[in-house]
Amino acid sequence: MSTILDGKAVARAVRAEAARAVEALRARGVVPGLATVLVGDDPASRVYVGSKERACTEVGIQSIGQRLPDGTRTADLAARVRELNARADVHGILVQLPLPDAIDTDAVIQAIAPEKDVDGLTATSQGRLLAGLPGLRPCTPLGIMRLVRETGVDLAGVHAVVIGRSRLVGKPVALMLLEQHATVTLCHSRTRDLAATVRTADVVVAAVGRPEMIRGAWIKEGAIVIDVGINRLAGSGLVGDVEFAAARERAAWITPVPGGVGPMTVAMLLANTADAAATREAA
Repeated sequence: MSTILDGKAVARAVRAEAARAVEALRARGVVPGLATVLVGDDPASRVYVGSKERACTEVGIQSIGQRLPDGTRTADLAARVRELNARADVHGILVQLPLPDAIDTDAVIQAIAPEKDVDGLTATSQGRLLAGLPGLRPCTPLGIMRLVRETGVDLAGVHAVVIGRSRLVGKPVALMLLEQHATVTLCHSRTRDLAATVRTADVVVAAVGRPEMIRGAWIKEGAIVIDVGINRLAGSGLVGDVEFAAARERAAWITPVPGGVGPMTVAMLLANTADAAATREAA
């Protein structure tokens, strides 16, 4: 039976670290500020943004809410982002995704100044990750790496299999695992004989967005399993991309859903905002 990697507990530790970093900045007269940009009135997005704003307040980060109506045009949203780029009290900018279909999401994301890109999604941020240069990293991959670190396993030489190729999770976490000298295989929903590949993995990161697609029988004995998926099934509630009960019988460490990767994303957002403020202060 595996050890549960408790994302809630680790997230509390990360938040405490962020709070100490913010306190140190405030002592030097720097108040870190995070601008949260929400377009429209999608209920789920409102909940997500609200939770991020409350988390900011809890650690001493100034929350700078930006609300724009449905019907906002790409040019207007990009102009608002550029205004936030110019504000001295804003150290981080988060544009809540998904944006309405009529908006060119990539144009808006690329308008964010790289030094304020606390979601790590601009071409500059992702290019710096690819090149192995310092910069802001996407929050969910950062959280994944922190959870893996909690196991105490040295990643050098281990085989890590990432299932999912999004620029939000799959691609960046594959690069971050490479930075730790893991041997990485990046898979997706069309990978042939996915089961055979997963069976060789010392670390499995499942971020494909399909409920319980990764079967427990595929998991190698003693593996680390990080389940990024959040899927709602009728009668089953929330489930991940991994068949949890069966996988837990084989893995050494595994994240639950919910309560695994999810809490880490907001915690790493706070850490990124504090880091962005500290970097600008040091410049």
